[in-house]
Amino acid sequence: MDSLFNTTDNPSNWTNATETNGTEIYWNQFVQPAWRIVLWAIAYSTIVVVSVVGNVVVIWIIVAHKRMRTVTNYFLVNLAFAEASMSAFNTVINFAYGVHNEWYFGLVYCRFHNFFPIAAVFASIYSMTAIALDRYMAIIHPLQQRMSSTETKVVVGVIWVLALCLAFPQYYYSNTAQLPGRVVCYINWPEYTVWDFKKMYYVCVTVLIYFLPLLVMGCAYLAVGLTLWASEIPGDSSDRYREQLTAKRKVVKMMIVVVCTFATCWLPYHVYFLLYEFFPHLFEEPFIQQVYLAVMWLAMSSTMYNPIIYCCLNDRFRAGFKQAFHWCPCVPDGSYEGLELKSVRYLQTQTSVYKASRLETTVSTVLHHGGGGGRRRRPGTAPGRRPSPDLASNGSSSHSVSKTVSETSSFYSSHNLA
Repeated sequence: MDSLFNTTDNPSNWTNATETNGTEIYWNQFVQPAWRIVLWAIAYSTIVVVSVVGNVVVIWIIVAHKRMRTVTNYFLVNLAFAEASMSAFNTVINFAYGVHNEWYFGLVYCRFHNFFPIAAVFASIYSMTAIALDRYMAIIHPLQQRMSSTETKVVVGVIWVLALCLAFPQYYYSNTAQLPGRVVCYINWPEYTVWDFKKMYYVCVTVLIYFLPLLVMGCAYLAVGLTLWASEIPGDSSDRYREQLTAKRKVVKMMIVVVCTFATCWLPYHVYFLLYEFFPHLFEEPFIQQVYLAVMWLAMSSTMYNPIIYCCLNDRFRAGFKQAFHWCPCVPDGSYEGLELKSVRYLQTQTSVYKASRLETTVSTVLHHGGGGGRRRRPGTAPGRRPSPDLASNGSSSHSVSKTVSETSSFYSSHNLA
């Protein structure tokens, strides 16, 4: 059976028998009835459509809106790209090869098919790990400097370089072989007498792309959760503090759901193939094909859940999805602009206009209450200006305007979280 990490190293899924005249007959014991193939085809096609469309929309929401270009969202773009790519390039191929265990796509794609999924999964889970560490630094150590957009892009590049290096052995040792009646795609691992390179590689890959990052994310989110939820909000805290704390909680809650979904979807897959490496005799029964297809479907389905999670748990992503699918009659009208899917320049312009308008109103009010046009101006005072004692007497009005403008700016800044 094919796998995300390896194909059958010594394919034996075709059974042979000898007739009385000595002629050997080969048949594939994993051929399925048509109705079962149709059901699996619908299930796998659903993954591809939902994953590709959903993740492309996520990328558009972040890239097309300057307001959304935060450190967390840059990693979400990388995560969405990796998942959409893996879904588009590998899900259907995995299904086609898993149905009959026959390879139709040539040597080049055989190598890509074994190589790319490891890189994509590595990029996905370490993007989530980077988000967890970023949230940890922002909440546990808020005074330390955050990563800039350039540094974030460098981290994304490093993640992909490491991912490609980890996946390279899969590419290097991949090959195709012609068996009686079919072609198989497999990995021709080298044999060493001292140590088993194949088993060591799979154990290392499983640790690096599943258990280790999940451990790091678990510790990071545990510390963040204790900080955000362990203590109650002070009763005399400002509205800005409450808004920022609520926004941080929403982001962390969303990412915890993403991580738990990933862990749940991929756990059966890793258990399945670790058992395959150590107990291969358990995988010679015909029913194992259905187990494989189910395990593979669950693992591949992890690529389609994240856009749904973003849409359900984040207001701005929900607004972006409504805008992207506004043509669909089943999508209710949403406040696209009201949820601030706008550029920072637009928000700054709106704040400046608000400041100017309020200041103009206040100056007019001060001049109006300070005296009419018939009042004589003191010597040495500029036209249109009030003497300083009068301004001091109206300090409460000026402070009120300043406080209002400050609160408006704070409202905009408190929504900078993804």
